[in-house]
Amino acid sequence: MTAIVLHGFRAARRAAERLRDALGWQGSSPLLPPLALRDVGPSDFQETGREFLGHMVSLGSLQPSEAVLEIGCGPGRMALPLTSYLRTEGRYVGVDVVAKAVAWCRRNISRRHPNFTFHHGDVFNQRYNPSGRIQAHDYTFPFKDHSFDFVFLTSVFTHMYPKGIKRYLYEIARMLRPTGRVFCTFFMLNPEQRALAEMGRNDIDFRFDRGIYRIRNHETPESAVALEEKALGAMFVEAGLRIQGPIKFGSWSGRGDGLSYQDIVLLVPTASLPEERR
Repeated sequence: MTAIVLHGFRAARRAAERLRDALGWQGSSPLLPPLALRDVGPSDFQETGREFLGHMVSLGSLQPSEAVLEIGCGPGRMALPLTSYLRTEGRYVGVDVVAKAVAWCRRNISRRHPNFTFHHGDVFNQRYNPSGRIQAHDYTFPFKDHSFDFVFLTSVFTHMYPKGIKRYLYEIARMLRPTGRVFCTFFMLNPEQRALAEMGRNDIDFRFDRGIYRIRNHETPESAVALEEKALGAMFVEAGLRIQGPIKFGSWSGRGDGLSYQDIVLLVPTASLPEERR
């Protein structure tokens, strides 16, 4: 599919979604948020939620009774399918920097599902929260140590700089239970990706070099951030986390066997992590 055809297809789908919103139609889910809150790129809101729930179950062994933390919950793209998967003894906490998205989730999801709660983290992000009071590298999540069995972030680290990512990884390791798992996505830079880039097959042109990371756009640098795979591996180790199983590289780089669009990593606590950090 050429880029022009793909662009036209995406534009037509967005136009159809706007029409459905204008007519008050919410599809198969009564909890589908308004289009104005669904700034999640060209992918289908509900389809993507279902896709990632499947990945979290198959790759991360997510169980219906577990305590789950989503960092970057937005208007509930992942929370919505989880309302049908998590049992009442399980619980979900969503955190996001967009206050309006959190408010919508509280009004529409928490009211129907009391074991689903949402928290606004006022973290600065040039694209999503330009008035945020706290820098990502200074942020402390308001949750106790060892609070969660499963932590996941989809398309969050792809909008952050290394210093903030490192802080989040430390916080995740702190909040994770000893048997917990972390499911997260990235744009990873590595030799195979670079070879595909030279062939013009990368879907995103990370043309601006910043050392261990690259960006797509100077004006809005956080719109897309890619990091060196080796540098990320060192961050995981430093935070007390290790990669579980093979990395599931995505199709964004031009690979023909991408499981999803972005690169998926599953992390678990390092076995030798000191007791005070467990």
